Amino acid sequence: MNSVQQLFSLEGQTALVTGGTRGIGQAMALALAEAGADILLVQRDSTNQTTKLAIEALGRTATIYTADLSSNPSVSALLPSILASNPHLRISILLNCGGIQRRHPSHLFPSEDWDAVLQVNLTSVFTLCRDIGAHMLSQPATLPGNRRGSIINVASLLSFQGGITVPAYAASKGGVAQLTKALSNEWAGQGISVNAIAPGYIATEMNTALMEDEARAAGILARIPAGRWGEPEDFKGAVVFLASRASAYVSGEILTVDGGWMGR
Repeated sequence: MNSVQQLFSLEGQTALVTGGTRGIGQAMALALAEAGADILLVQRDSTNQTTKLAIEALGRTATIYTADLSSNPSVSALLPSILASNPHLRISILLNCGGIQRRHPSHLFPSEDWDAVLQVNLTSVFTLCRDIGAHMLSQPATLPGNRRGSIINVASLLSFQGGITVPAYAASKGGVAQLTKALSNEWAGQGISVNAIAPGYIATEMNTALMEDEARAAGILARIPAGRWGEPEDFKGAVVFLASRASAYVSGEILTVDGGWMGR
């Protein structure tokens, strides 16, 4: 029987991470590295070295690959480019954390903003799930627990709720939740778990507009049972759990990390 420490270990595994340069994505990339994984960071460019250097300081390997999540041809070219430079590489963890937000009253919501949000938040997620999923399926089920890999998408409270002035974001995150379940139905029996993490209200740059709206910020805080906004550090345990053998019998789930918001 494996010890609890062994269940959560990612030693010898490689994770591909989008959205890892800041906030929740950065905290989760570092958590995967702390658990033993080497990290492939997908960034728009290589100028931001903060996460790479932090991972290397942990004694793990971090490599930046450039792709533009707003361009599906760029996203589609990512895995072939990675494997061309390292044909024997095995990616066993995919963490889709890249995302954008656009806010407008729904009756004034520009089509170009709708298209941009759906591309980054949903279509790029599908494309990477499809491509990395196919890569995982081509590998033997030799990970701990006879597994092939773990896919973790980032959903939202707006996978369940509608929000205000964010119809594209709500639609995209509802889509992420359903995509996660659909892929789990096909792949869980083949050793690939597919789950999502749904952050609550987190004190990150994406929520600056909310935090600066004193009335809305106060209303949000009053509804959070934990009595505080979340921090990126709150996601480290959840992502390691879903990436590791510890969650081997968990698939198709949307794990809310929200200070109790959805229980109200």
